[in-house]
Amino acid sequence: MKKIVLSALAALTLGSVAANAGVTKLYQNADGQVFTKPAAGRTLIKTPTSMFSKADKLKFSALTYIGYTYDDYKSDTATVNYKNDTSEFEIRRAYFQVKAYLLDDPKSYYRITFDISKDVTGDEKVRAKYAYLFLNNVFANTGVEIGLAHRPWHDYEEHNAWYYRSIYKILIEDGKHGPDLSNSADFGVMFKTRTQYFDADYGIFNGEGYHSVSNGNGMSFEWRTTAHLLGVDGKDKQTKKTYWDASFFGQYNQGHKTVTGIVDPATGTLVTENQDLIFGGLHTVYNQPNFLIAAQYVYSDNTSNVTGNVSKQAGEGYSFNAEYRIGAEKEYRILGRYDSWTPEAIPSGSTSKKEDRGYIVGAAWQQNKNVEWVVNTIITDNEAGSVKEINNGTQYMVTARVSF
Repeated sequence: MKKIVLSALAALTLGSVAANAGVTKLYQNADGQVFTKPAAGRTLIKTPTSMFSKADKLKFSALTYIGYTYDDYKSDTATVNYKNDTSEFEIRRAYFQVKAYLLDDPKSYYRITFDISKDVTGDEKVRAKYAYLFLNNVFANTGVEIGLAHRPWHDYEEHNAWYYRSIYKILIEDGKHGPDLSNSADFGVMFKTRTQYFDADYGIFNGEGYHSVSNGNGMSFEWRTTAHLLGVDGKDKQTKKTYWDASFFGQYNQGHKTVTGIVDPATGTLVTENQDLIFGGLHTVYNQPNFLIAAQYVYSDNTSNVTGNVSKQAGEGYSFNAEYRIGAEKEYRILGRYDSWTPEAIPSGSTSKKEDRGYIVGAAWQQNKNVEWVVNTIITDNEAGSVKEINNGTQYMVTARVSF
């Protein structure tokens, strides 16, 4: 299956060049390489392979995170058997995307994005990350995504406040020292309202996310509202704009998880319970071309109906991140981040809640518009007795973020 999908991606890439052959001349050198510009040793290809598309326009793009990671876990103690140290080169994510413009409105399109990443066993998998139809201006200043679509929060934070998804997830998605509340895509419908001083994304989804099986127990209502306090949308323009945003986001996810084997102390019997997931967060980011600073607070509620049972995803936490930029094009950056999450559940054998903490320090170089390099360290320092204490240690990472 993997070979079939990868072959299809290669065919799409070559097809995009050939599909535009009517307006773009193609050239070939003695080695058989194909170029779009003439040069010494290149000859014009007079009869390119015929290709066509039923869409008026196709747009192709790709994004890959190539890296090396060394994990230096803490040494075993009498109470904790820490993980073994690891050292590996990796492709953390690889996205290939096609947009097909099918309608008269030039801002409406169909999008499909393939995602290559490791599953829990370490095997590389290819899956659809996004596959949706976007209809522009269905209502005033409001478009809609229908299908396997974005969820409201993740895309905003990654394109306005935390630009280093290539090295680490955002707080609500992280499971190493964070709450692992939600991932970035799901099957559903999302509305997108855009004005100068106000943005909002809100929708209804299955709730389990794009790489989990839907349990069919209920839907998830999810939202993000953002005030552009300076009247500026800073998306992906951190070195060019000054902006200040304040956001409120969250989910009300019905029947999010089925929990079995809970002992009800009132009856002494085992019960099965479909727990909801309810969380909300506040976030703010201030950016100038020279620097960025952002902060957030997230609270997740316990929804169990059984006395004494607390969902492992209930809790509260916060995160800060900042970066400072120098250079003629602000191409050199120093970055840092601190995460804290405290679950409501008290670990077995403990008498109090335990805090999970993470620290990120690094430097980045934007080599050009297509390639960014990041060198960083991530320290996981979960409190003694935490169920995630096994993750404690230090990661050393080198990353190339490649996009076109």
